[in-house]
Amino acid sequence: MLIRYKADYQKITMGLLSYVPDLKDTARLTKEMEWYDQEENRQLFLWKSEETKDLAGVLGIEEDEEIILLRHIAINPSYREEGMAYSMLSALQKMYENKRIVGTIETAALVTKWQKNVDHD
Repeated sequence: MLIRYKADYQKITMGLLSYVPDLKDTARLTKEMEWYDQEENRQLFLWKSEETKDLAGVLGIEEDEEIILLRHIAINPSYREEGMAYSMLSALQKMYENKRIVGTIETAALVTKWQKNVDHD
């Protein structure tokens, strides 16, 4: 289940985002968190595991008129290989059903794989 980021979740969000290679440095990570806060069209979402109720993943997006740009996606290593990234993207698509999800250089391959997977379900 996707839930919108709130300040209460700052530490867990920073922990999850630190799995993104570019965001390992704390100063860089703090700047990125501030960047998401600066504009209405930027949003962080946390993924709450249905089974464990843990916050196990994070998505960072930038919304445009027709697209949702997936800027960041990170999953706690204990939850990887469970298809969680696809579940997160599918939930995001439901939230923004009239928009197309696209990726950055870093996230495009995952988005493409997810779209192919979803198209064949």
